[in-house]
Amino acid sequence: MRIFRYLAGDVLSHTTAVAFVLFLVVFSGRFIKYLAEAAVGDLTADILLPVMFYKLPSFFELILPLSLFIGILLSLGRLYAESEMVVLRACGVSPLRIARYLTPVAFGITCLVATMSLQLAPEGSARARMLLDDPRSSEGLGQLTEGRFKKQRGGDLVTYAERVSEDGVMHAVFVVQRESGSDDQLTVTQAERGEIVVDESSGRRYLELSNGTRYRGIAGAGEVEVVSFDTFGELIPETAGSLRARTRVDAIPTRELWQSSDPKNVATLYWRLSLPLLVPVVALIAIALSKTDARRGRYARLGSGLIIFLIYFIALTQSRSYLESEGSLVGFAVTHLTFVIFAVVLLQWEAIGKQLGGRRVTRLG
Repeated sequence: MRIFRYLAGDVLSHTTAVAFVLFLVVFSGRFIKYLAEAAVGDLTADILLPVMFYKLPSFFELILPLSLFIGILLSLGRLYAESEMVVLRACGVSPLRIARYLTPVAFGITCLVATMSLQLAPEGSARARMLLDDPRSSEGLGQLTEGRFKKQRGGDLVTYAERVSEDGVMHAVFVVQRESGSDDQLTVTQAERGEIVVDESSGRRYLELSNGTRYRGIAGAGEVEVVSFDTFGELIPETAGSLRARTRVDAIPTRELWQSSDPKNVATLYWRLSLPLLVPVVALIAIALSKTDARRGRYARLGSGLIIFLIYFIALTQSRSYLESEGSLVGFAVTHLTFVIFAVVLLQWEAIGKQLGGRRVTRLG
């Protein structure tokens, strides 16, 4: 019991420290990326911190498996480097027994990652999506600043709204847009009112204008195309990989993914299931890789271990893409099975080596 408390406590302390450092790195990196989207007018700066708060479970579902992996490498690596593991091995503590000691730790983190991946992260993403879909919290074509002209997209888009009501409805809307690739082709739209509408099937946002006129032509030319409309909807563009595009898929509840046959939704479901399964596999790999000595130090296997973790993670990412495009679960199955076998072989490598050596001696005799 003392050995269990000692190993579990040391691994948990290292895991917590690594998770805190990784959280700071990931949080600051994502915040800078979202801030860049706010700087170009894709969203308002007021909702950045609330959105980041709601996205915390999505951060930790990726941080915790890597933190446990590094924590085991550092903790057991220290025991090997300081010859404590030699004492434990002399007392009959084998790598398999160490794996049994660390099973409750890995199981606890697996349950935590499963809770975040299957429940907390989708709920947080859904709440973040509500903020992003709020007309008063979204910029671009969606949010026109009341009472003043606003330049966006490097001056290619100029918007104006005389008044914006509390429910987000814009009155006396004026939009001037320069066509991409042309400095002279302009489109001018005037409307009595406008508001943001969200298509339920696709989740895309549209600027819906009512009772207006649209002028399209070349500046200085005599011909202008004039179109009057009762209702006109214009798609609000989203950058590929933007916060809104990612949040739309992540916000789907897991119970809906079970009932969906859409390849993207199925891929998202198996991605969420793969994250908890990742934890015990990388824990076994870390236990096997942590073996070192005083000369090489506790960080000797950290580089190679991170490479293996990265390969595992990239393989899961590619499996998700393969499932989205081909509709096959082969990628996920092969990836997990390969690394489970790899972890077991690494953990039993010393015993395998002894058996092979014993057979050689028998044959020579």
